[in-house]
This record gives sequence, C-alpha cells and structure tokens, in this order.
Amino acid sequence: MQLLARQVDDYLWEKLPKEKSVETDIALGVGNGAIILVHIEEDLSKVTTVEDVVPWLVNIVEEFLSQGITPEFLAKEAERAEQWRQSLTLESQEVERRALETAARRDEIQELERKLKIEREELEQREAEFQARQNNEE
Repeated sequence: MQLLARQVDDYLWEKLPKEKSVETDIALGVGNGAIILVHIEEDLSKVTTVEDVVPWLVNIVEEFLSQGITPEFLAKEAERAEQWRQSLTLESQEVERRALETAARRDEIQELERKLKIEREELEQREAEFQARQNNEE
C-alpha cells in the first residue's frame, strides 16, 4: 500500500512522501487504486487494522459541512488567522522596541547616577578639604 497521509491530531493530517509505502498480510478486499483507512504502528512499519473510508468521510461531511464549514469559510478563517498573526507580530515588535528603549533609558539613568555619585564624592572631598583648611587657619 502506498501511504498518502497520516493523522497527527484529531483534525490534523500531514501529507507523506509519495515513496512511503507499507506491506500487509491483512486481506483488503478492495481493488487497485482504492482509498482506505489503515491503522499503522507509530513507526509506520506494520498495518494493524483496515477500514472502509466511506463512513469516515460521511462523518466529516456531517460534522463540518452541515455546520456551514465550507472551503470558502475555511479560507476566510485562514485569512483572519493570518491577519491576527500579523497583528500579533507587529504588537510583539512594538513591545520589543519599547523594552529596548526602556533598557536604554535605564542604562542612561544608571550612568547619570554613577556620574552624580562621583561628583557628590568629589564635592564632599572638596568640602572636607575646605573645612580642614579653615580649621588650620583658626
């Protein structure tokens, strides 16, 4: 059997490479080119069960198309999701820019505090020297 896709999650499938195939001892009872659902071990090495695809497809039609989930609806939802993703990306970039600005301002403030501390120490030292001179003159 040639494998077309594998189920990743409840409603998520991924396409497999065309060259991926698996052999089975299970009697299929279907003709060449038929589409069936098979349950395969995790490593894609052994078929465990085979099912007719029709009930599964009918379930999908009932579950999604009866609720108005059409290809157009899905395309609109995909577009909305893409717009939302772009909006979040822009917001994230803005937050990151603001964080960088804040960090730069913090660094500036820390540098100013450091300079102010040095100037204060120099001023205190000059004041102490001035006081010492005044005491010596008296």
